[in-house]
Amino acid sequence: MSTAAETAALLSPVETVALIGVLGMGAQWLAWRMQLPAIVLMSLAGLMVGPAATVLLGQAVVDPESSFGDLTRPIVSLAVAIILFEGGLALKFSDLRDTGSTVRRLVFFGGPIAWVLGSLAGYYIAGLGAGTAILLAGVLVVTGPTVIMPLLRQSKLGGRVGKALKWEGIVNDPVGALFAVAAFEVLRVFVSEGSPLAIVAWIVFAAMVGVLLGVLAGHLLSRAFRNALIPEFLKAPIILVSVLACYGLAEAIEHEIGLVAVTAYGMTLGNSRFASLRDMRRFKENIAVILISGVFIILTAGLTPEVIMSAFTWQTLAFLIVMLFVVRPLTVFVSTFGELNWREAALVGWIAPRGVVAVAITGFFAQRLTTLAENGEPLLAGAERITALAFAMVFVTVVAHGFTIGPLSRRLKLARSGPAGVLLVGANPWSVGLAKVLKDVGVSVIMADTDIRRLRPAREAGVQAFTGEVLSEAAELRLDHALFSTCVAVSANDYYNALVCRHFGPELGRDKTYQLSTSDKEGDALGVPDSTRGRTLMRSGRGYDTLIRDHYRKWVFHKTELTDVYNMERFKAERPDAELVAEVAQDGNVFFLGPKRAPKGEPGMTIISFGPELNPKVETPPPTSGQPPSNPPLPKE
Repeated sequence: MSTAAETAALLSPVETVALIGVLGMGAQWLAWRMQLPAIVLMSLAGLMVGPAATVLLGQAVVDPESSFGDLTRPIVSLAVAIILFEGGLALKFSDLRDTGSTVRRLVFFGGPIAWVLGSLAGYYIAGLGAGTAILLAGVLVVTGPTVIMPLLRQSKLGGRVGKALKWEGIVNDPVGALFAVAAFEVLRVFVSEGSPLAIVAWIVFAAMVGVLLGVLAGHLLSRAFRNALIPEFLKAPIILVSVLACYGLAEAIEHEIGLVAVTAYGMTLGNSRFASLRDMRRFKENIAVILISGVFIILTAGLTPEVIMSAFTWQTLAFLIVMLFVVRPLTVFVSTFGELNWREAALVGWIAPRGVVAVAITGFFAQRLTTLAENGEPLLAGAERITALAFAMVFVTVVAHGFTIGPLSRRLKLARSGPAGVLLVGANPWSVGLAKVLKDVGVSVIMADTDIRRLRPAREAGVQAFTGEVLSEAAELRLDHALFSTCVAVSANDYYNALVCRHFGPELGRDKTYQLSTSDKEGDALGVPDSTRGRTLMRSGRGYDTLIRDHYRKWVFHKTELTDVYNMERFKAERPDAELVAEVAQDGNVFFLGPKRAPKGEPGMTIISFGPELNPKVETPPPTSGQPPSNPPLPKE
């Protein structure tokens, strides 16, 4: 049997690629399963097969330089190009208008401030060369949306602060990358020892060429899509190939302007209008997840023990402290002065976790800066250390902010203190009635549907509405998950309802996801299996069709407060036909009823039921079916 070191030496490039894919996707899946930041597990996986294996076994299990040789840099370059294109594709100008002045200030005013302050910290505290510090600070402007979103849900942080943190992360992804690209272009031309005027002219020219190429490619492709010149099954592959072609063409014109071109390409395509844009965006997101995982494993495994140990110095510690406790808070307080109160500014100034994009871009430019610094250029001193510094920044911010965002937001009274509301998926006459009665008893409700016309009655009733597909990546970013802790799928499609419940189950818990009965026939073998669906709302056999039928038979929702006199037994006796939907406690928590989930029926609870309309002529409605008017009246609703 061969030793581990011998096995590592025998790994072919194909085996290395396979192992990188397994490690990257395995870390992503485990992070989802354990509700942990994926970046932490991917880092551990890369370190174990790279530097840790070198120390323990004498040889790395995954050594990108040995496996891929001169192809390592092109592989990483193409992957980063696609990642930046995907980031540009997600940046829509209409979103910038809708995010509010706080987010625009954080990005367009706070971004440059953070860049300048971070550059000073890198130069004076971390001991980097001026050029290296400027480039690293530009990358660290990025706050990862894939990291911040789980933190916002975990801390129940919504409102203005949650919106500011979420959209800052989304918009900053391409902005921070462009900062780094601009810094590298300046440094690359600067070390060529040309005249200052020629340097500035060439940088401006190269940037214009890159932007023009990207914008032109975006317009041409969007026009081809709108004019149906490309069939549906070829659209996604053509976008992928066109990104690579755009990057390659830009690089052929001038080295390192390819990143500018693909970012401009993504922004142009993302802001164009054609029918398949949503499907294209989802395809690119899937590709980006794979590439980010792969690049992260490659960069982490490519670190040497010496580079990692070089990060464990007092300079690194001081740099991290200044970035967390001086640069970020000062940036937020200055850029949002007059917009946020001191509590909101304090929380936003503390929470800024970095993500995988920051490390991927840092590793990409670290290789190039190291090559430029081979002649001992003092401007680029410390280029070999910036990847380790970026890793340190990511680890510290993810851990520190992940453990403190909840307690700090509660301490500052910014987290949601009351019970979370309900997400109703599927707008129809019955669900709109349910939303109205839930709102009347003080339960926060969000109604979601893909058709804005079906949502009109809910909006007119003052119910918050979300137009879009709740299963999409866009909903992950635009739907405030901090506002609900329960999901009820009430569309006409049983299989879609089950899919929605499975989607929200890991986040909310399966006991907090409900859907209508799969079929009007109890025990229907052709329905959705119990193992793949949400909990049944109301009783089995009460499906969508019968509820809509009863709605048009003038059945309505009722809310009834139980007391010591009017208890649950009396309610059931006087309303035998009513369907029990939910029970709302005095503190505002709502419990949806169904098979094996009978109401507690305690005094002070409010029962929401669906049944025949009460007699409107009587001030205090009499009992429904079969009860004589002489019986004691129902409680006032």
